[in-house]
Amino acid sequence: MIGRYLPDVFRRQADVRKPENVFDLMETMWRDPFHMPAFREMGYPSVNVKENDKQIQVEAEIPGMDPKDIDISIRDNALVIQGEKKFEDQQKQENYQRVECSYGSFYRMIPLSTDVDESNIKAKYKKGVLKVTLPKKEGAGSTKIQIES
Repeated sequence: MIGRYLPDVFRRQADVRKPENVFDLMETMWRDPFHMPAFREMGYPSVNVKENDKQIQVEAEIPGMDPKDIDISIRDNALVIQGEKKFEDQQKQENYQRVECSYGSFYRMIPLSTDVDESNIKAKYKKGVLKVTLPKKEGAGSTKIQIES
């Protein structure tokens, strides 16, 4: 009951248990690579954010994805990048069968410093890097205020 009143950071820390050995850690990573404690702490996908007077540019590293499995939206003055990775590699021969699967969902919210022109947002995905260009709305820039002494 008290868990719902705790900040999200404390709740996440309470849910994480330390692995007993390196094999447990590897098993957790293979089962759900995007929900490892390290990814939760730093956020996934990793992003670079650049801003100038005219636009905000966000670059996110999301390797091995199909662009149709990535959703981009603007919510509550933030850029939301989310999706789900689906990968399966299967080999069958006479004496053996090997299956390697990698699945996982991700969600990243990047707060925006100003209002953006939502009708002119552009997104490109190439070689595992998603580039989103968000043009700023006219007149949405910051104003410098002089301090009187």
